[in-house]
Amino acid sequence: MAEPKTKYDRQLRIWGEQGQAALEKASICLLNCGPTGSETLKNLVLGGVGSITVIDGSKVELGDLGNNFLVDESSIGQSKAKCVCASLQELNDAVKAKFIEEYPETLIETNPSFFSQFTLVIATQLVEDSMIKLDRICREANVMLIFARSYGLTGFVRISLKEHTVIESKPDHFLDDLRLNNPWPELKRFAETIDLNVSDPVAHKHIPYVVILVKMAKQWTKSHDGQFPSTWEEKRAFKDLLKAKTIATDEDNYKEAVEASFKVFARRGISSNLRQIVDDSHAEVDSSSSDFWVMVAALKEFIANEGGGEAPLEGSIPDMTSSTEHYVNLQKIYQAKAEADVLVIEQRVRNILKKIGRDPDSISKANIKSFCKSARKLKVCRYRLLEEEFNSPIQPELQKYLTDEDYRYIRYLVVAVGFYILLRAVDRFAANYNSFPGQFDGGMDEDISRLKTTAVSLLSDLGCNGSTLTEDLINEMCRFGAAELHAVAAFIGGIAAQEVIKLFEGGSSSSVFSHDGLNFYYRAQLCEWAESIQRWSKTR
Repeated sequence: MAEPKTKYDRQLRIWGEQGQAALEKASICLLNCGPTGSETLKNLVLGGVGSITVIDGSKVELGDLGNNFLVDESSIGQSKAKCVCASLQELNDAVKAKFIEEYPETLIETNPSFFSQFTLVIATQLVEDSMIKLDRICREANVMLIFARSYGLTGFVRISLKEHTVIESKPDHFLDDLRLNNPWPELKRFAETIDLNVSDPVAHKHIPYVVILVKMAKQWTKSHDGQFPSTWEEKRAFKDLLKAKTIATDEDNYKEAVEASFKVFARRGISSNLRQIVDDSHAEVDSSSSDFWVMVAALKEFIANEGGGEAPLEGSIPDMTSSTEHYVNLQKIYQAKAEADVLVIEQRVRNILKKIGRDPDSISKANIKSFCKSARKLKVCRYRLLEEEFNSPIQPELQKYLTDEDYRYIRYLVVAVGFYILLRAVDRFAANYNSFPGQFDGGMDEDISRLKTTAVSLLSDLGCNGSTLTEDLINEMCRFGAAELHAVAAFIGGIAAQEVIKLFEGGSSSSVFSHDGLNFYYRAQLCEWAESIQRWSKTR
C-alpha cells in the first residue's frame, strides 16, 4: 500500500495536510446510490475519505447498467447498496466501507438518531418532504448535510449546516496588505534610509514603489493637515507629484508607484466584513467554542490593542522593480512584522484557552499562523433551514425574475429560477399522481398540462400570483421523465464532492449550485438569484 503522502500527493498540494487529515477522519453517509450518489462518493473515496456508509433499499435493475458504472450485469437482482459499496472499496482499500440495505425515507421516518454518528450526510434524489425532515434532523445533530439531485438535463447541489467558517477564502480580488497609508516604525525607518533625489540614474530607477509611496504619502500629509488624498482632484495631484519625481522615461518603478497609488487612498483599518465577524456574538467564547471563534476573540483583542485598529500583517509583498538589496530588505521587514503579530495573537489565544478551561496548547501554532495570514479574508457562512427557504422566500425578488421585463432578458437567471420552481413542482406532481411527469410512455400532453397547473399553484403559494413559467421549460421537464442521465449525474456528483472537500478543508462554499444542461452557457452557480431570491445563505 502506498504511503498517504505519496498516494495523495497531488491533492495535498491543493488543500494541504490539514484538509487531507480532516477528510481522512470523516465518516460520510450516502443516501441512494444511483448515478448521482455513486459519482459523488467515488470522488471522495478516491480522495481518501475515512469511512463511508451506503444506504439504499433497491435492487440493481437492467436500466442501472446504462447510467451507473459501479454495477454490471452480474449485479442485476442484487442489493444496489452492496454492489456499489464493493466497487467503491476496490477503488481505495484504505477507506472503510459498509452498506445498509434500507430505503433512506424509512430511516428518516423511523430512526432519525441514526444520522448523528456521521460527520456528513450526502442525500441524493430525495423529494422535498424527505429533504425538509432530514435537514431538521441533521441540524439538531450538528451533522453537515449536502443535497444533490440530477433530473434529466438539470439538477442542483445544496449545502445545509448551521455555520461554515472559512479562513482561506481565496477571494478573486483583494488588495495587497502593504500598509502604505499606515506604515509601522520599521518600515518608516527603512524608507527614510533611501533618498528619492539620488543623482545616480540606476539607483533612482531601482527604488521600490513601496518606498516611493510611503515617502510621498508622508510628504503629502505634512502639507495637508495629516490627511491623505480623498477627492478626485487630490488623487490626481498626488499622481502628478509622483510623475514629477521621474528623471527618465524608462523608470518602471515610478510607473508602478502611479499605478499602485490607489493603495495609499484606501481606507485604514479593517473591512466592514471583518468588523461584523469580530463583533459577532460567537466571539464571546466559552469552553464549547470552536477553534475558529477562539482565534477570532484573540484577533478582536489584537485589533483593539497592539494592532491599532489593523489586522495582523500578512507578511508578503508583490514583485516590483527594485534592486535585489532593497527588495530583500523590504521582504525581511514585512516578514518580521508578520511574525511579531503572530506571536502576539498566539499568546492571546493561549490566554483565552486557559481562561475558558481548555488546554492552552490545543490550537497549534501552525493553525494560528495560517489564521493570521488570512485574517483580513475570514468568512462566516450561515445557512437557512430548508423549510424556511421553501416556506418563506423573498417573494418580491422571486417575482421580479418571473415578471419584470428588465430581468427577463437575462436568460440564465430566468432559466435558473424556472428550473428551481419546476424541481419543486415535480415533487408535488409525484405526490399527487404517484409518478413524475413524463416518467411513463403515453399521456405526455396530460402530464404537461398537469405540471403547468402544479407549477402555477406552487407560484401562488409562494406569493407570485399571476406568474407563469415558459412553455419550453415545462415541456422539457416532462420530456426528462425524472431520468438520471450519467453525464449530468457525473457533473452534479463532481460539484457535490468538491463542496464536501471545501467544507472539510475550510474553503469557501456556495450554498446552492443549479445546473442547466440544455443551455450550459447559462448555468447559474449561486448567482444573483440564489442570494436575492431565497436568501439561502447569510454570509458574513
